[in-house]
Amino acid sequence: MNFHILTLFPEMINQIMNTSIIGRAIAKGHIGVDAVNIRDYTESKHKKVDDYPYGGGAGMLLQAQPIHDAYLAVRSRITGEGRRAPKVIYVTPQGKIFNQETAKALAKEEDLVLLCGHYEGVDERVLDEIVTEHISIGDYVLTGGELPAMVIVEAVSRMVPGVLKNAESGETESLSNFLLEYPQYSRPEIWQGIRVPEILLSGDHAKVDKWRHDQAILRTKQRRPDLYEKFVYNGEKIPPADAKEGQ
Repeated sequence: MNFHILTLFPEMINQIMNTSIIGRAIAKGHIGVDAVNIRDYTESKHKKVDDYPYGGGAGMLLQAQPIHDAYLAVRSRITGEGRRAPKVIYVTPQGKIFNQETAKALAKEEDLVLLCGHYEGVDERVLDEIVTEHISIGDYVLTGGELPAMVIVEAVSRMVPGVLKNAESGETESLSNFLLEYPQYSRPEIWQGIRVPEILLSGDHAKVDKWRHDQAILRTKQRRPDLYEKFVYNGEKIPPADAKEGQ
């Protein structure tokens, strides 16, 4: 899978994307991340990419032309390889809230373009022309779209085969089937007088799996009742089954 990020700050994208899990996934060829500098496509000899909004108001708007030409350059490279035009995501507080289900859906794409806004926004005409979907990572405002774009790349990449070392980890961690992840423990067995739950030392994998499932349900009910309401198993909501934290 390939991500093409239209940005004014490609160095910001490259610095973060070349580390940790994403960096390893890129090195192994499981994903590609291409930071496309919008300024490289402006027709302005001064590399200008913004201007005042018509009708007045505070701040500046990103102009349509450099964004559109940057997108066309990406699309040309992709369609030139026999692929269809990519889905284009504009990261904005005005979009639908990003979640794990959206990440799974986007992971099915072969190419994904993410447009990072700045200043007071983007000329609406280019959004209407190229954007497939508007996505927000939360109800707050950031200076630019680079951080939200990287959040989306990180979450989507984890759903791409080969990116995670454990093939199951993308499915068993938090938010799988609307459940938060169960509590986990490591060595030593006793730390500051607190013991690891006995069930995890039993060696009975069936009982461990049941305990973890019950704990995930309980934790979700306590911490994220909104997710708990969405949790469905075999068509029915399942109660915590007498699960208690730490048992």
